[in-house]
Amino acid sequence: MAWVAAVRRKTITFDNVSKHMLVCSRHFHKGKPAYEMLQCDPDWAPSLHLGHKGISGNSDRYQRRIQRQQAAVVSPFITPSATTSDDTCCVTPVDTSNDPPVDTLMADDTLSDSGEQQECSFCGQRQDEINRLLEENRQLKEEISKKNFDERFFEGNEIKVKYYTGLPCFAVLMGVLTQLLPCLQTSRKLSPFQMVLLTLMRLRLNLPIQHVAHLFGLDRKTVSVTFRDTIAVMFSHFKPLVHWPERHCLRGTMPHQFVEAFGDRVAVIVDCFEIGIERASNLKARAQTFSHYKHKHTLKYLIGITPQGAISFISKGWGGRVSDKQVTEDCGVLNHLLPGDLVLADRGFDIRDSVGLMCAEVKTPAFTRGRCQLDAKDVEDTRKIAHLRVHVERVIGCVRGKYSILNDTIPLSMVVPCEGENMVLLDKIVCVCCALTNMCPSVVMKP
Repeated sequence: MAWVAAVRRKTITFDNVSKHMLVCSRHFHKGKPAYEMLQCDPDWAPSLHLGHKGISGNSDRYQRRIQRQQAAVVSPFITPSATTSDDTCCVTPVDTSNDPPVDTLMADDTLSDSGEQQECSFCGQRQDEINRLLEENRQLKEEISKKNFDERFFEGNEIKVKYYTGLPCFAVLMGVLTQLLPCLQTSRKLSPFQMVLLTLMRLRLNLPIQHVAHLFGLDRKTVSVTFRDTIAVMFSHFKPLVHWPERHCLRGTMPHQFVEAFGDRVAVIVDCFEIGIERASNLKARAQTFSHYKHKHTLKYLIGITPQGAISFISKGWGGRVSDKQVTEDCGVLNHLLPGDLVLADRGFDIRDSVGLMCAEVKTPAFTRGRCQLDAKDVEDTRKIAHLRVHVERVIGCVRGKYSILNDTIPLSMVVPCEGENMVLLDKIVCVCCALTNMCPSVVMKP
């Protein structure tokens, strides 16, 4: 209101003042307006070059207050001799008719002092309010940091790490990040930790793309691209973790239950598992992927584990119609066998001849083949094989239990070869899940 009154324009009233209406700095003594609580300051409202002289500013009272403050500072240094006059000095009458009354000066001093006290009280209240807001801001930042998916959210809490990533502890999670950090693409919206976390959460919990986008405050397309790119980086770095160990390493750490049953000859335990996919529109692809065992369209993967429980081989995806024998013979697992090795497999793996070409041996549970029952030796051998071969099923269950994306129906976009590659995204996902499982404690009892 004071500014509107000072400007004194007919077209400017308090009701029609917009936020874009400004007053030039040349209308203030110091070139800018004073603090809004300092009403006694001459720059509390514009007073210069307004085009009229009807406005009287606070400059006179302001100058008098400044003079009183200066006089209070100088007065202790004035000597008595300077204030007393000589007896012989001339006394000249002074006209005091134009001086303001003493009561008026005292009233001005009282008003000035009360204004200063009020100003100090306002400053104290403002400072208290600022301190309160700063403390509230700090507390809100702490609460937000606890809810953000970043390092502080997981640090020191292994339950959260296991639930959201499937990894055993925070140290392993940070080790994964350190390994991937040089190759991760920079992003303005996500930190490298959040990129890895986003991917692990999608693998672990099978969260829909849109749900992940809401959690991280991103666009659906951004989440999809980030997931694909991070999976590609993880595949290139973690693929060596799924490797076939040397024979002396296998035999030197062979669990005692395998030694008691087959000596130290067991090299690998193989089995196949299937992942459901959407039905293709192409009739040929539809026929190749239909599984008579699962009664739906699937991709089949052959997995091989060591007697110690580590995943040593994972094949690429094959159509669900392909037999276990064909997958075993064509996926390349037999190329790792050495003469004298022993392979444990299910009775559906009719690979005795193929394994024999590598001078190795395969053990499968016996079946009757037209006989009424098995003889005693076959029963004992089958019991030994089934007791040890079950470890591969436990590992498969562990992988699919940790990373539930492998239990869902995979969209066709994940089974189409990646651009410039002969490998589909699902193959990379399966390999990454197996590598991450190898970072966790083995499900097989250690020696």
